[in-house]
Amino acid sequence: MRIRGAVLEQIGLPRPYAESKPLAVGELDLATPGPGELLVRVEAAGLCHSDLSVVDGNRVRPVPMLLGHEAAGVVEEIGAGGSDLEVGARVVMTFLPRCGQCPACATDGLTPCEPGSAANGAGTLMTGGRRLSQDGAPVHHHLGVSGFATHAVVDRRSVVPVPDDVPAAVASLLGCAVLTGGGAVINAGRPRAGDTVAVVGLGGVGMAAVLTALAADDVRVVGIDQLPDKLERARGLGAHDAYTPEEARESGFKAAVVIEAVGHPSALETAVDLTAAGGRTVTVGLPPPDARISLSPLGFVAQGRSLIGSYLGSAVPSREIPHFVGLWRAGRLPVESLVSSTITLDEINSGMDELADGRAVRQVIRFD
Repeated sequence: MRIRGAVLEQIGLPRPYAESKPLAVGELDLATPGPGELLVRVEAAGLCHSDLSVVDGNRVRPVPMLLGHEAAGVVEEIGAGGSDLEVGARVVMTFLPRCGQCPACATDGLTPCEPGSAANGAGTLMTGGRRLSQDGAPVHHHLGVSGFATHAVVDRRSVVPVPDDVPAAVASLLGCAVLTGGGAVINAGRPRAGDTVAVVGLGGVGMAAVLTALAADDVRVVGIDQLPDKLERARGLGAHDAYTPEEARESGFKAAVVIEAVGHPSALETAVDLTAAGGRTVTVGLPPPDARISLSPLGFVAQGRSLIGSYLGSAVPSREIPHFVGLWRAGRLPVESLVSSTITLDEINSGMDELADGRAVRQVIRFD
């Protein structure tokens, strides 16, 4: 079938992206789903730094590639062999499929699935195949999703069904921002009653971590960011305090759990500095592969502190997404408050500029 999507043809084009247009929006071909696969009509897709990091070259992926990894939609066709899902089911697409059989999958979310990671790196689905093409030439899948398009063919293991009452924009953000930021809080940070949770970096993932921490009982939540607008937004979401990194250091602020959601060495160094004795620093940001940090190991030993890496929030999507849906239904996780703007597919290059400038929390593309 013919679909419309945003294809990255060349990595590392100069900014502003509104002018260089690294993402070409146009028509391409999508093959029918194979066994174990689904055709999904995309309803909403969020713009995330993991998309930007492919555009700017920080995360090298094969091109041409149809980007987008945080999306939700409705199943329209099921591949040969059938499925436990039915046509018409609303699904959240997740960017790390789990085979459920490799040693990594036995770690309960601690480490990424090995076959899923290999497929993501190669730009294929879990089966090793590609269902996208343009003018007869293959187009790579982005993290098994390729959600910046009207339709996507995905592996069944890349989706989690959600009830129909979950709005499309909310459902899309559950697949990355909430799963990564919120998962890091509950799976890696694990705050106890009376703890303070600080979040360094208040983009979509960081704000989702703020919301998830606020949903916990008897936890104080503090946002940390360089931008005053982000600090004000965190306060508006319910954060008990919000500081710049300089203000936090000068005040002697410390937290039992600190989530770093920037992907920059200085942000991680800040997060470690703000971690109290016996506390846990959890890093979810994805810096460039050659990034390095400078830390003294003495504080980890003498003060019993921990530094924990958390990919996809150390989550098992089939477990965590229903949990977050339950919090949203109970009014304890207002995911819709993360949406800073709604854009069209044709505005995607300008959206990447907004993301790179740090002005956006979560921009959502709507396809309706």
